[in-house]
Amino acid sequence: MKELLESILKKIVKHPSDVAIAEFEEDGNVIFEIVVHSDDVGQIIGKDGRTIKSINTILNAAKGENDKKFVLKVIR
Repeated sequence: MKELLESILKKIVKHPSDVAIAEFEEDGNVIFEIVVHSDDVGQIIGKDGRTIKSINTILNAAKGENDKKFVLKVIR
């Protein structure tokens, strides 16, 4: 899933080489901490958070039978 997330993010941002993702588990959820160039933070979040919510929906739909939920956090 981390590779899928990274692929999606690199196609959205203006600085794809600055995309970094940390993955860990917390309370039964898989947490992805996303670090991008400061100019790209707004692009990732989107208007009213629509872009990041859509990416989260894609990841959770693609997880298949895995019962762990994905949580995305954009680090500024």
